[in-house]
Amino acid sequence: MRIGHGFDAHRFAEGRPLMLGGAEVPYPRGLAGHSDGDALLHAIIDALLGAGALGDIGAMFPSSDDRWKDAPSLDLLARARTRVREAGYRIANVDATLIAQEPRIAPHVMEMRRRIAEVLQIDITDVSVKATTTDAMGFTGRSEGVAASAVVLLE
Repeated sequence: MRIGHGFDAHRFAEGRPLMLGGAEVPYPRGLAGHSDGDALLHAIIDALLGAGALGDIGAMFPSSDDRWKDAPSLDLLARARTRVREAGYRIANVDATLIAQEPRIAPHVMEMRRRIAEVLQIDITDVSVKATTTDAMGFTGRSEGVAASAVVLLE
């Protein structure tokens, strides 16, 4: 059994859809990033790679490489899943937390769980997505962006 932890944060940006957990969340701003900026999936990718001691998202998908420009993070997650499996591991479960003052995440959690489970090819009961605020403290509390944390267990 191996545990990996991932964290990511992105600021809000105009003119982009807000992608979180592979779902498009209705909101006037998206997240800045080289790919689609999906901080939740980026944290999960780092947790997967970390659990397998396979590097990190920046090494696997460097922002200096135009192949990943505006790439859907669900595609990046699928590539990370493949790398983890090729290293001989099976994904046991994912537990992830979004940190955002806004938008409201709860109405989208089931869709996020479903999309993550599909791409990771695991049961939806093995994927947990939660959301919290920072009670108006810090950059997330000022609605400047979103942060995410994830833990993955590999067997």
